[in-house]
Amino acid sequence: MTEGTARDVETWLRARVPERGMRAKGAAVLEVLVTQPRRASYGSAAETAELAGVNVATVSRTAQLLGFSGWSELQQELRARYLASLSAPDVAAAHHTEGDPGSASLRRDLDSLAVLTRRLDTQLIRTVAEAIARARRTLIVAHGSYVAVGSALGHNARLAGYDAAVVRDDADLANSISRVEPGDVLVAISFWRLYQSTVTAAEEAHHRGARVFVLTDAASPALAGAAEQVVLIPAEGVGFFPSLVPGLAVAQAIAAHLSTVDPERTRRAVEAAEAQWSRFGLLHRTPRRG
Repeated sequence: MTEGTARDVETWLRARVPERGMRAKGAAVLEVLVTQPRRASYGSAAETAELAGVNVATVSRTAQLLGFSGWSELQQELRARYLASLSAPDVAAAHHTEGDPGSASLRRDLDSLAVLTRRLDTQLIRTVAEAIARARRTLIVAHGSYVAVGSALGHNARLAGYDAAVVRDDADLANSISRVEPGDVLVAISFWRLYQSTVTAAEEAHHRGARVFVLTDAASPALAGAAEQVVLIPAEGVGFFPSLVPGLAVAQAIAAHLSTVDPERTRRAVEAAEAQWSRFGLLHRTPRRG
């Protein structure tokens, strides 16, 4: 972890300390998180308690004092921030597993989906979907492999009858942001490493009066400051790569709710799209109308 990133982690953690401060034992736990983020990211609550010289209950109470439901939620975001500080080879080393990597990847995705199911506030899904439904236009910003998540959300939003565009090129992004107005929505999608252009787009869209939502694994202060809501999604993968599976699951959940906001609008949009699929001869077999 670089010195700058270490400062970022410390700033993030200390900003969550209540104004009334912390007692000595809680402060000891905080010091472990700040000074030994790797060990805290991968260790158990008991191991963190041993490093801090406290009991496990104190670790859990400290996590809650910092605004998390418990140790596992705090550890998830701490690990996401720690991994974001590493180079790709360092991430691969941190994720080294014995046995078949394909099986390990599948197990990791299953575990992440289970965590997502337990922790995600479904009201956030409704809020994002209903914002897209009310928007004049929705701009979805995604780069690198995260484009897969953005493309799924944009494709399904358009199919449901709403104006949504996915932007992955920085020049196109700058041009698109120049046309953002109040009544628009921007959805920023970023996992592991955060692109500066994503931050700039979120800040500028917010400044222009658009509603901004973020899908990410760690709430960057820059993104969180511009966003109305941040949807935290586990994204740790195996090897070099962050997992896209939980992010795609959230994109699908948003699209599923979006299709129920105005069912008649979505029905008309799907029928119109299917007519064009037939006109363009896109399908190997044309489905029969019921």
